[in-house]
Amino acid sequence: MRKFIITGLVATAALGLSACSQEAQDKTGEAADAIGNDVEAGAENAGNAIEAGTQAAGQELDEAGNNIENAANSAADNADAAAARTEADVQDESVTEAQQD
Repeated sequence: MRKFIITGLVATAALGLSACSQEAQDKTGEAADAIGNDVEAGAENAGNAIEAGTQAAGQELDEAGNNIENAANSAADNADAAAARTEADVQDESVTEAQQD
């Protein structure tokens, strides 16, 4: 959108300068090109920063998912062990026997 606005301003300035000397027109054109290049470089830098941030966020989400999965597995293991101990107590058997049931 900025490029569109800048292009419009440059076009208006070019029309206004059509009565000026060729040297003034050349300098105006060079200035417009420089502005366009600066806008393009800024947009590219912003895009690169967004991409890098998105990749970093994706990596953080992957790591968080792995941590959640590990915690869920650990909780399941703890629940299984607690169930085996409870069954062993109730049935008056060893934990190993309860786990095999």
